[in-house]
Amino acid sequence: MQVDLLNEQGLAASKVDVPDTVFGREYNESLVHQVVVAFQANARQGTRAQKDREQVKHSTKKPFRQKGTGRARAGMTSSPLWRGGGRIFPNMPDENFTQKINKKMYRAGMASIFSQLAREGRLAVVDSIKVDSPKTKALADKFKAMNLKSVLVIADEVDDNLYLASRNLQDILVVEPRYADPLSLVFYKKVLVTKAAMDQLKEMFA
Repeated sequence: MQVDLLNEQGLAASKVDVPDTVFGREYNESLVHQVVVAFQANARQGTRAQKDREQVKHSTKKPFRQKGTGRARAGMTSSPLWRGGGRIFPNMPDENFTQKINKKMYRAGMASIFSQLAREGRLAVVDSIKVDSPKTKALADKFKAMNLKSVLVIADEVDDNLYLASRNLQDILVVEPRYADPLSLVFYKKVLVTKAAMDQLKEMFA
């Protein structure tokens, strides 16, 4: 499998060989969907809660007499059948949303995403991505010169200058190979991988 090697102007200077074990696999849509959904589910936090009939602040007085009104029997207004009553199965803060994905499935799903990105021309290789100072404008101008807007950069090493320069750019994310996630790979329009990071990806997902 070959992908474009971009120069500093964002043009394809040549082609480079990439391992077929990571970038030449068939696209498994169901597996990719499962991996992405599991990643999103594992990122969820149980921070919302609802009240059951015990926690709702209501009087325990019987709202009306048992017989003679023609209405259904009611014992208290905190019943889930009443407006403003408690929920039958409330959402609780300690709810667990995690989904288990086997390591083999995760590696296969990531390799499937990388392969599809390479086939669609959304993945390219660069020699390196570096900035001399922790200035956001310097990195923004670099990607502007390459005519790139929505970019995920997978660099072999993210130093302080690169991290500080990229963290305030809305459409640019710079990560090391171990922090590359399936959601970001699908979300960003272009994925740039440095040559040194390519070897790390081969070790992780081959």
